Amino acid sequence: MAGLFGLAQTDQQRAPRARRGDVRAAILDVLQAESLNGYQVISAISERTGGAWKPSPGSVYPTISQLEDEGLVEADDERGRRTLRLTDAGRQYVAANADELAGVWEPFAERERPDGGDFAALKPEIGQVMNAVWQIISTGTDQQRRDAIDVLIETRRKLYGLLAEGEGQ
Repeated sequence: MAGLFGLAQTDQQRAPRARRGDVRAAILDVLQAESLNGYQVISAISERTGGAWKPSPGSVYPTISQLEDEGLVEADDERGRRTLRLTDAGRQYVAANADELAGVWEPFAERERPDGGDFAALKPEIGQVMNAVWQIISTGTDQQRRDAIDVLIETRRKLYGLLAEGEGQ
């Protein structure tokens, strides 16, 4: 199977897959740390798995609705953004099911991270950078967007600098 940029992936490089019910557990787990909006929930799950798992909005938002119906999560539409947080019942559920929630991350923690000499090590980092850029695009201020452009320009220059350093070797 061809990976990103047409490079072949081995079985060893493939990311673990989330199991049925993992979206629910992951949402509850990331919400115990802080209140988040739906997009931030997706980003937090992706970050927690090193970019190996980024659940789709089509699986996250219906699950959030289900958790609201169960009384485990509530939403606050403060400042025009729908922020989610655990209810008292949600905090009790999280405490009572800590092992189940921790288990959701195990397949991703067990995955060995390459030493950096392998292209597979770049993929999660690229995904995390893209998540951060998208967060700035969608929720940042005009000044944050201008600052992000400067950061991206500097990053691009440094990356090309790495290539230039390697040419004489």
